[in-house]
Amino acid sequence: MIGKYPAKLDDKNRLFVPAKLRNELGEDFYVTLGFNCGRRCLTVYTAADWQKMSENYNNLSIYQRSDATGLIFMNASQCTPDKQFRFGLPQFLLDYAGITRDVVIVGRAGQADIWDSEAFKAYEAENLTPEKLLASLEAIGL
Repeated sequence: MIGKYPAKLDDKNRLFVPAKLRNELGEDFYVTLGFNCGRRCLTVYTAADWQKMSENYNNLSIYQRSDATGLIFMNASQCTPDKQFRFGLPQFLLDYAGITRDVVIVGRAGQADIWDSEAFKAYEAENLTPEKLLASLEAIGL
């Protein structure tokens, strides 16, 4: 998943799935707590990626499972878009990410993030530097 897509929550806390992400997200996907560079956002996982995460979590010993890890699952929402490609977000997730109305949906390789638009602007302003971009490219082996 790639790209940035501005969107607005409607009065029923629904978002429209951007056309370019529809096939990648599939008919069902999961939204849960997310973060990036210390800022809160929501992270969207495909059903296949969610299944892998769930299996990995379930394979941990009881001693390896932490309350923090469990919070990702406790605060998740399964989403199935309607015929207009809208999906609802529960208020507790919106509160966590500080989302009120305007958002940016951001593709991030195998996942997508949903950000409050003002928080995303601040994130980009802080992180769009040649040094950080170079470090990112080096981290992924380029």
